Amino acid sequence: MDVILNTCDRYFFTPYIYPVDWAEDNIIRQSLSLYVFLVFVSFLAYLSTATLFYVFLYDKRLMQHPQYLKNQISLEIKCAMKSPLLGALLFLPFFVGEIRGFSKLYDNVTDYGGWPFIALSVVSFVMVTDFLVYLAHRGLHHPLVYRSVHKVHHAWKIPTPFSSIAMHPVDAWMQGLPYHIYPYLFPINKYLHLGLFLMVNVWAVSIHDGYFMVPDSLKPMINGAAHHTDHHLYFNYNYGQYFTLWDRIFGSFRDPTAYEGKSPLDEVIKNNSK
Repeated sequence: MDVILNTCDRYFFTPYIYPVDWAEDNIIRQSLSLYVFLVFVSFLAYLSTATLFYVFLYDKRLMQHPQYLKNQISLEIKCAMKSPLLGALLFLPFFVGEIRGFSKLYDNVTDYGGWPFIALSVVSFVMVTDFLVYLAHRGLHHPLVYRSVHKVHHAWKIPTPFSSIAMHPVDAWMQGLPYHIYPYLFPINKYLHLGLFLMVNVWAVSIHDGYFMVPDSLKPMINGAAHHTDHHLYFNYNYGQYFTLWDRIFGSFRDPTAYEGKSPLDEVIKNNSK
């Protein structure tokens, strides 16, 4: 993030926005700059990624399902537009801490054992965050917080790619925390962390896209759109982010209806054939 902020300072904030006597390393200036950047990028990443998945992968026949809401996509976008405004503020301390050197992010591949450690970091990041997101997501279903926080996201019984961040900002913050906590607990290359963070956002869209095609050999392991669609429909199952591991261990796994020919799309096709 420090590289991105330095680039923004050089080409935008310093020449056009801030007074010349306001130092680039001033924590207030850094916080303001990061907040503006995070809100802008969140909007851009969400709208562009969701639109691409909607155009090229989402099966529009799902919009004929009885539980698909009238004007649902516009409602999802309207809901999602609120999330980054508060979400960026909630995540801001983590980003400020990173650029001020309080995390374990590092610059050079050789700093921690080279490429083998890079490979280990990928595995560690995915497994650790997958476990923590599972815990956060399942916690959001607790009656004390579900109605006021997570219920917003479950309004979309038949999710679309635009459902991905159509949620309460606190919901987004709780499920996003693991990705921001990780570099404070474990060393990870800053460029790798950025790449993995982008992957996380693409994955969040992909599990809402209704595209159920997963290689047969991976179906028992991967928590894809088929699993997550059933989570929206049946509530207490398939909390996982990437894998089915934690759902299986903690007893919340459910075989996707899509793999049994009983998915929402199968229902639409059946109804249309009558």
